[in-house]
Amino acid sequence: MPRQPRLDAPGLLQHVMARGIERRKIFCDDKDRNSFLERFAIILEETQTQCYAWALIPNHFHILLRTGPTPLSKIMRRLMTGYAVTFNKRHKRSGYLFQNRYKSIVCEEDPYLLELIRYIHLNPLRAKLVQDLKELDKYPWAGHSAILGRRKNSLLSAIKDPKLEVRNQKSPSSSSAEGGLSFSLSSGKGKKQQRNTQNQCNPRNPCKKKFLAEKTIEDVLLHFGETKKVARRRYRQFVKNGIDQGKRPELQGGGLVRSAGGNKSGLLGRKRDEREKGDARILGSGDFVNEILIQSETSFEEKYLPKRPIEELIEVVGGRLGLEPELICSGSRQKKIAEARALVAYLTVEETGHKATDVARILGIKRVSVHHAAKKGKKVLENLPSPL
Repeated sequence: MPRQPRLDAPGLLQHVMARGIERRKIFCDDKDRNSFLERFAIILEETQTQCYAWALIPNHFHILLRTGPTPLSKIMRRLMTGYAVTFNKRHKRSGYLFQNRYKSIVCEEDPYLLELIRYIHLNPLRAKLVQDLKELDKYPWAGHSAILGRRKNSLLSAIKDPKLEVRNQKSPSSSSAEGGLSFSLSSGKGKKQQRNTQNQCNPRNPCKKKFLAEKTIEDVLLHFGETKKVARRRYRQFVKNGIDQGKRPELQGGGLVRSAGGNKSGLLGRKRDEREKGDARILGSGDFVNEILIQSETSFEEKYLPKRPIEELIEVVGGRLGLEPELICSGSRQKKIAEARALVAYLTVEETGHKATDVARILGIKRVSVHHAAKKGKKVLENLPSPL
């Protein structure tokens, strides 16, 4: 059976998993884990993607994301390809690092957001990387400890790209002495912190930018209380209550199977029209599954159908810029030809959904060069005196 297309749209909650090829390790030591998180943190901030939960296990990882304007496929391609290149170079190996493509499940938010945060953050305990909840509270390779404020938030402190105007040191307005995030809510200490922040926001001492990783932890804690202290205590108890729940099959089935706790026996004998709509790519009620499938089909048709052939687009660009198609595919680095090639890359990959490998083969360049060229091609298109 052919693989089903991925489901994606801005604002969707997605549980993403990726495993090492042949179940081999993808994280051999702390340097590998730091390398992965540093890359991940920068990508999240640049693409304005929220990460509610994450856990690094030696041979796989789990992350819970809400995508912004950047498609999940681009985020994961940057993360996994970039990390694999770094890993292979460091460990003097070659070949694939990850097993097949990553797995992603679109999740209905109301019933599953907190359940998935707990499920993902308990992974190190289930994998026996830590012995108990006390160890998990300080475990650096999952998001649980950052939510509790027991360790620095790796998806914040790992950001070092100066283009993002990153703070390498804590600022009074962004974190507490515990390493957690300050609330601008409720009473008591929270109000005091809010007043202090307001006093700091003036022309002589402007407010520091609050990064998305900070806001996301605040979003999680707000589900549990209006002050940090109360919210963290309730969150920890919520996680503790999930320890004895095991593998949670209801988070792995499809449609009505999920709502039945993964038990199919209670569904036998039901008529087809009485069953909820189900899809292995979606975690949620039948109505939610149906809504996502309709939304995905509409998006797919708008973006990818009909698909103009690559050769036809090369001819269109060549005619517009006064170049023969053979020149565009020649590999020449002359400015005009390179711009035409970039424009073709953008139109074929971004606008009509062709695979980068197919475009690379016809243009006579490397696959990775197609993605770089596509970025330049967008600017070339914007600067044309008239549309194509």
